[in-house]
Amino acid sequence: MLKNELELKKRRLILPLLTALEDELRNKGLWQEIKPDQQALDSREPFAIDSLSFVQWLQFIFLDKMVKLVRLPQPLPRAMRVLPMAEEYFKNLPGNSAEITDIIGRIDLLFSE
Repeated sequence: MLKNELELKKRRLILPLLTALEDELRNKGLWQEIKPDQQALDSREPFAIDSLSFVQWLQFIFLDKMVKLVRLPQPLPRAMRVLPMAEEYFKNLPGNSAEITDIIGRIDLLFSE
């Protein structure tokens, strides 16, 4: 598959996955209506681990940035490894987060092609 064809395929497939991730965060009661302050969002640490929870990072940084990249259109990431962090974060939380980690795994897989 040519590079441009692969990029188009990723763009076509990523938005439904991002929407599904948002929907699942909402369904699990993890979606937040109040945005963290700008200083917390400006963290330089991976996953903004020093200032946000992983779920906040997903909502306010990851989803926001990915939707903008797709819609503008800006170059998409070449690779992604969010699933290991998601599995670590959710493993000790009550409730079933399998749907969330499954969606994140599919996003990672899409960007491993």
